[in-house]
Amino acid sequence: MSHHHHHRRRIFRYESRHEPLAAVPVFRIRLLQSAGLTLTLIVISLAIGIAGYHWIGGLPSWVDCLYNASMILGGMGPVDTLSSDAGKVFASLYALYSGIMLLASVGVLLSPVMHRVLHRFHIESDGDAGA
Repeated sequence: MSHHHHHRRRIFRYESRHEPLAAVPVFRIRLLQSAGLTLTLIVISLAIGIAGYHWIGGLPSWVDCLYNASMILGGMGPVDTLSSDAGKVFASLYALYSGIMLLASVGVLLSPVMHRVLHRFHIESDGDAGA
């Protein structure tokens, strides 16, 4: 019986359920990679928000743009009332995008932890079953 291992290139490579649990330093690197990716996504998202509030929303102050983008991205809600329809449409789309981004960020941050927990559980349950 031949085993064909297809190693698809993924951003983060995790062990399969039949491989041993990763060493702690490897796990730490994964946490840092996840945190780095999350931070990158947040910075890009903030930049989109700041630019949108400035050029589409018509807010002249860059600090106000940062403030509004941060409050939306962080899930706190809008600060300044936008007068133009284009600004309102941008703010609406940005708010929806931010909600999805928040969930995605949490998923990226927690994936190494969840993988480790599930992997450890699988190793223990495989051991009990004698498989």
